[in-house]
Amino acid sequence: MSGRNGSASDADCRISEDCNVPDAELMELGPLLEEGGGRPAASAGVHSEEEEEEDDEVGEVLTLPLQAHHAMEKMEEFVHKVWEGRWRVIPFHVLPEWLKDNDYLLHGHRPPMPSFRACFGSIFRIHTETGNIWTHLLGENRTLYLHILILQPDISGLFSSVLCLSFSWLFHTVYCHSEKVSRTFSKLDYSGIALLIMGSFVPWLYYSFYCSPQPRLIYLTIVCVLGIAAIIVAQWDRFSTPRHRPTRAGVFMGLGLSGIVPTMHFTIEEGFVKATTVGQMGWFYLMGAMYITGAGLYAARIPERYFPGKCDIWFHSHQIFHVLVVAAAFIHFYGVSNLQEFRYGLEGGCTDDTLL
Repeated sequence: MSGRNGSASDADCRISEDCNVPDAELMELGPLLEEGGGRPAASAGVHSEEEEEEDDEVGEVLTLPLQAHHAMEKMEEFVHKVWEGRWRVIPFHVLPEWLKDNDYLLHGHRPPMPSFRACFGSIFRIHTETGNIWTHLLGENRTLYLHILILQPDISGLFSSVLCLSFSWLFHTVYCHSEKVSRTFSKLDYSGIALLIMGSFVPWLYYSFYCSPQPRLIYLTIVCVLGIAAIIVAQWDRFSTPRHRPTRAGVFMGLGLSGIVPTMHFTIEEGFVKATTVGQMGWFYLMGAMYITGAGLYAARIPERYFPGKCDIWFHSHQIFHVLVVAAAFIHFYGVSNLQEFRYGLEGGCTDDTLL
């Protein structure tokens, strides 16, 4: 009798190993196994040896399909969880307060996901932040390519644009992780915007006032001070709240508009035609218009304000703002490259009379 019981136990072990069923799953099958295979042991004192042997054989036969069926269910559940990404998009009204930003985007939001792995996995899912992530992720890659592989890199422009775009797509990727993570990365995101604006001014001011050291130093100092002030303001916890959306737009628009004075100075000094052709001012006007337009749409939440629920995934204001920022960065790169080439050429050099 003991020999038969031992062989049954060995067979059960082999079945478990062949099916690759974890111990936890075998524990879940415990009641079923006890029901199918435990009766013979429980009734050992009642039944005869022949009945015990028959029950053992029935238990062995029943154990295999039960384990196989349970393993199949677990496999289906695993595949379903992987396919679905373990989460589903949810409507705006069920979001926690710290995730509520734009109440005109009614559907398609990610739920709180306190896992960085899940957050980064969401990059490949469709939700309200998909466009925000990919516009700046691809923009960052293109910026690096243009600066490093094609033309002589402009350190200021490269540093500021890469940091801004990197902070941005990282923030939009992980801000659903937790309130603390959201607040931390939002500060990086807004600091990156200030760096981008400041970094855009530095090479333009340097090459525009290439032969005028004193005005160049004054304007560079003013822009850097204002940029640092904007970064400091961005560290305020309430700066990232929906209530202060106009404040954020105002800070960055104000920083951008600080370039009006040096622009007028350069245009008056060089003349409108030369400023817009040789001086590449036309490209910088376009860049500024894109930044201001994007910030204005972002602050007013246009177009989703007029089409609530229709722009949840694509073409909402924040996404349009991102596209305009990337386009403006490329325009800035093109304008600065042309201006740099002019200044380093024979016609763009300085004489003693032009050094003010």
